[in-house]
Amino acid sequence: MKIVLVAESSDGWLGGFEGVQTIDPSEYLANPDWNIRPRTRVYNLCRSYDYQSMGYYVSLLAEARGQRPIPDVMTIQDLRDKTAVGLVPQALDELIQKSFQSLTSNEFVLSVYFGRNLAKKHDRLATALYGLFQSPLLRFKFSRRSKWRLRNVTAIALNDVPAAHRDFVAAAAAKHFASRAASPPKRATMRYDMAILHNPAEAELSPSDDVALRRMVKAAAAVGIEAELITHQEAGRLLEFDALFVRETTAVNHHTYTLARRAKAAGMVVIDDPVSILRCTNKVYLAELMNRAKVPTPQTTVVHRHNAETIAEHMTYPCVLKKPDSAFSQGVVKANTADEMLQRLFELFDDSELVIAQEYMRTDFDWRIGILDQRPLFACKYHMARGHWQIAKHSDDGNKPKFGKCETFPVETAPRKAVAMALKAANLIGDGLYGVDVKESDGRFYIIEVNDNPNLDSGVEDAVLREELYRRIMESFIRRIETSKSFQRE
Repeated sequence: MKIVLVAESSDGWLGGFEGVQTIDPSEYLANPDWNIRPRTRVYNLCRSYDYQSMGYYVSLLAEARGQRPIPDVMTIQDLRDKTAVGLVPQALDELIQKSFQSLTSNEFVLSVYFGRNLAKKHDRLATALYGLFQSPLLRFKFSRRSKWRLRNVTAIALNDVPAAHRDFVAAAAAKHFASRAASPPKRATMRYDMAILHNPAEAELSPSDDVALRRMVKAAAAVGIEAELITHQEAGRLLEFDALFVRETTAVNHHTYTLARRAKAAGMVVIDDPVSILRCTNKVYLAELMNRAKVPTPQTTVVHRHNAETIAEHMTYPCVLKKPDSAFSQGVVKANTADEMLQRLFELFDDSELVIAQEYMRTDFDWRIGILDQRPLFACKYHMARGHWQIAKHSDDGNKPKFGKCETFPVETAPRKAVAMALKAANLIGDGLYGVDVKESDGRFYIIEVNDNPNLDSGVEDAVLREELYRRIMESFIRRIETSKSFQRE
């Protein structure tokens, strides 16, 4: 991938870099036929990113030309509107506190230059923040009261870099561009690039095991996509790709949502897309959506502190209580009496103002129907863990969770009503990749939830289709990418 650096000629102190073409902003803007290939990465180091400034137009026109500006226009606007402060996921808070724990002052400014900071101890935090905002030169202002909090983020220009920092910035830029230039060339048969976001630390709770991830990479290559496994620490490379496939457990206040949002805004094809993440990861939203669409579900009530006692008094027991963002059976509890329900509710209210209370349906298994492009993809039976009422049994002693057995069937042999109902529920969310949980009780079917980011594990979801499962997913990516490219050319 070609790299272009757009900077004022008077800011030449940064120097030149092998494999990087430098051009003045006025030349870049004035010559629309300038020989830069689409998908070129354009590092915008103009002196201002103000609305309708030279820097603003460099990023805006780069996007219009099918190139990939860093920062892109959405990042520029987020930084101007102070939206960026709210984009830092809660998961990053622990790293912020750890990075600054030895500081004695209550104010701190962190400069991030091409994903690095002058102090080695802040490198992990600098890399994570660069991955979120993807602007070459950033300045973060933090303050501490009871804990450290981000107060302000700005993208700075080359002429704003203190003289004492310039040698470090030039070295950081050289290292950054060298690592990009060292990437192996894409094979001639590959038309597009895909990032598969995963988290090795998730282990048993990962949406895809290592074998499945390797099969995805292989299937992608078969249809002309060069797929690469990345972690969120490599998020600064996001704009190198045409597509993002999220294979890490998603949440809204989390880097998975932030990266999906960034990728989507940059014109990349994204599964899971940010809208699907927003909708599927909140069970309060799903409850309202299914009710409005008259999709059968177990009797479901939204509980808050003010109606908790009334609902507990009239609830049928046992019942199931769910945090809105619960996943993998975590944040889901069963209450057998009104007193137990109230106790559990007020424990859950510590994390969320709303909780889902749902009729308990005892079954030996749940159907999981996989949906892609508004068509059924796979059908599984997820059996309850032995001696437990959920699919996953989590222990309090830190041991690995225990799961029930899984059976996979050809979609055409699964109950037609279950598949049809799952398809209707998933279509209310979008046209992405979903896993719909369906309960069967007394010959009737009920939607439990629609999951974004469904499990795709070797020997389970792929047990029937095998490699064809992954090929269908990658063919969907190809269609989406080509549709997107066609739209951009029109």
